[in-house]
Amino acid sequence: MTGIDARIREYYEKGGETDRLTAHARGRLEFARTQELVRRHLPEGPARIADVGGGTGVHAGWLAADGHDVTLVDPVERHVEAASALDGVTAVLGDARKLELDDDAVDVVLLLGPLYHLTERADRVRALAEARRVARRRVMAATINRPSLWWNRFRSDIKSRPMTVEESVRVLDDGVLDLHERGIFTRSFLHWPAEIAAESAEAGLEVAGQFMIEGMLYEHERLQEVWDSPAERESMLAMVRSVESEPTLLSCGPHLLTVADV
Repeated sequence: MTGIDARIREYYEKGGETDRLTAHARGRLEFARTQELVRRHLPEGPARIADVGGGTGVHAGWLAADGHDVTLVDPVERHVEAASALDGVTAVLGDARKLELDDDAVDVVLLLGPLYHLTERADRVRALAEARRVARRRVMAATINRPSLWWNRFRSDIKSRPMTVEESVRVLDDGVLDLHERGIFTRSFLHWPAEIAAESAEAGLEVAGQFMIEGMLYEHERLQEVWDSPAERESMLAMVRSVESEPTLLSCGPHLLTVADV
């Protein structure tokens, strides 16, 4: 393995994403739905979990608090240092494409970040195959949906350097989006739902289900107001749950969770 792209490393070493899931309603919606879906698809009882690409431990922390045995693997040293301070979490440096874990070492592997940044199909399949190798039961992988390009293209914080039509068409064609120079995110890969399903199958996994995480209300102008009202928040979450696996809506919203069995 050659390590992660320098642009990606720079973004995370500067603290990119540190508070993304807690600072505003969009992040809190993503966090709450990811937490809900992961909990739903974990095996009964305490499980051994590898949180690969787990960052500073935003998910590893609550998983350990739930009683699971969590090993976090991440290629960024500052992430590993932060996660190591969490109770019940073992954190180590590592690459999703070559895990330093034994075969069948854990019950479940979470890939809630690595596939965002592996722009080559061969690397994504390799990461999924590694997850399959070390997982006894299940792999859960998060991906960025290809139509999220449109949200990124028209976001207010890139209006000073808007994406051209030509750039947008290219991203829709090959899935590679680089917002590094705009200072918003970094180099990433945007999937179609069928694409991650095919990559999972190529890695030897059996897809058990796909679930939209946030749904189509992610960029709604009233999202913060809705999130701050417990009643309206639960109503919104109930609506998302009711259509979370509808095939025609899987790419509506920024992120998708694919659950696969080994």
